[in-house]
Amino acid sequence: MQPFWSVFRFLKLAIGVVALLPAAALGGISSDEFPGDSSWYFHADLQEMRNGDGGRALHDWLDREVFEDLRDELGIDLAREAHRVTAFSGEESGVALVLEGPLEERSKDKILALASDAQQFESHRHKGRDYHFVRGEFESESGNIEIDNLDDGAYFSFALDDKLLMTSTEEQMRELLEQKGRIRGQRSHSNAILVLSAERSLVQAGVQTGELSTDDGDGWDSSLLRNAEQVALLVADARGMLAIEAQMIAVSREKAEALGNIARGLLALQAFSDDMDPELREVLNNTTIDVEDSVLKLTLALDPDVVIAQLDE
Repeated sequence: MQPFWSVFRFLKLAIGVVALLPAAALGGISSDEFPGDSSWYFHADLQEMRNGDGGRALHDWLDREVFEDLRDELGIDLAREAHRVTAFSGEESGVALVLEGPLEERSKDKILALASDAQQFESHRHKGRDYHFVRGEFESESGNIEIDNLDDGAYFSFALDDKLLMTSTEEQMRELLEQKGRIRGQRSHSNAILVLSAERSLVQAGVQTGELSTDDGDGWDSSLLRNAEQVALLVADARGMLAIEAQMIAVSREKAEALGNIARGLLALQAFSDDMDPELREVLNNTTIDVEDSVLKLTLALDPDVVIAQLDE
């Protein structure tokens, strides 16, 4: 079952970025919205999740697993106030996060108060817009929310309407302030990171596989990473179901074909297992694996409850 559930592990990892970093159109984002040297990206349309039958279950999971602690400890309700979150990392520009939504003034005040208790806190101004620098450990009043990995510091700003900006470098913060929360996209960059999109995108994520590592050199997952250049994921609302598409750009057409054959064979073997759960059997029967040139593509549509069950494992 490893090849199939690898999709869910990647989905869980991608969604987890929301918790790790700060812990528009219906068509989502495109490759034009990331620097040419981007190594990974993550985008979640929380407003679309709230409004769609399929996405609502995913939003409820995020609310329970990510936002509940922030709401209880800080009184900040990102499940309600945040509409979209986009994060990415560039080789030179570092990590950046843009959270869009009508954050309440009291939420901003609480974030500022929390940051001001850090070991280092500074306020700056760039072309009439304020931003702040924070470094070191700090925690919520009860001590249940701690930020202890900012040894190099981070920058954040509320200067743009309905946006929270966070970056790891001052240069990136200043550029985002100048460009109203957007960046100069990669456009025709020769090694552009793969971005999948759909009309009602809920989650989009991608990574240059050189950024990933495994604990050992064995297993299907490790083989995939050794033979892949990029991996991308898309989750969209499809009439109450969650349509999932994962694509991998292999190092060659031959590698893509070989991995595709391995995945099809393993899925076929598992589908004939006598002790398989009926819901899982249905999932496997609805999974399609295609190879086109050096791109391996997996597509399926799932009941939201099945996705949430896997995220909870």
